[in-house]
Amino acid sequence: MAKTGNYQVANVNVRNLPDEVHRAIRIQAALHGRSTEAEIRDILERAARPEGRVKLGSFLASIAREVGGLTDKEHTLFENTRITSPARAVSFE
Repeated sequence: MAKTGNYQVANVNVRNLPDEVHRAIRIQAALHGRSTEAEIRDILERAARPEGRVKLGSFLASIAREVGGLTDKEHTLFENTRITSPARAVSFE
């Protein structure tokens, strides 16, 4: 993994990609005014992190509210104190 700023980024090689798929991505990239590599990053990010996905903390909080485990006041406290930055992988180096 390469390190960029305060976080690490992975490099991915895609083998045996059909020419027509590569061509279609190149065309999409040109239409969006970016490189093929940037287009592929965008496609992968949208696939891995779709809008509207239910996040684990929100899901657990909804379960707790359904069973009466948290009051609205307790829920608000958790919402106001939770960490919103993305998690980082642990490095043992």
